[in-house]
Amino acid sequence: MKSYMQKTAEVQRDWYVVDAAGQTLGRLSTQIATLLRGKHKPTFTPHIDGGDFVVVVNAEKVRVTGRKDQQKMYYRHSGYPGGFKQIPYKRMLASHPDRIIRFAVKGMIPKTRLGRQVMNKLKVYAGPTHPHIAQAPKIYTPRLQG
Repeated sequence: MKSYMQKTAEVQRDWYVVDAAGQTLGRLSTQIATLLRGKHKPTFTPHIDGGDFVVVVNAEKVRVTGRKDQQKMYYRHSGYPGGFKQIPYKRMLASHPDRIIRFAVKGMIPKTRLGRQVMNKLKVYAGPTHPHIAQAPKIYTPRLQG
């Protein structure tokens, strides 16, 4: 029996809206990554971008468990000597809440050309509104695990 391999022309993309209000960051991010990669579809092919577009709203209301809100840090380096920066979770939440979800999902996506292509389908907004009404997105309710 031959395995089915999806072709790029056969990809059917949907748009989903995910409400992050009150959701746990890690559990929400895994489900967003699954939608972006297309792993929830029976036509999943590892080397094809067959995933859906995901619009995340209310990114500022995402929550973390334990003491991560006090201890979690985001790191980056400019490439120059002394260019190491670290930003605490609370300050990142106050200034750029969309980046919190974007960084969490990016860590779950392959670090290849395909991964960069997949990340372009993620749209994150801090508030409850988004400009993608014309695409008629479906409401996605994350599955509760455990």
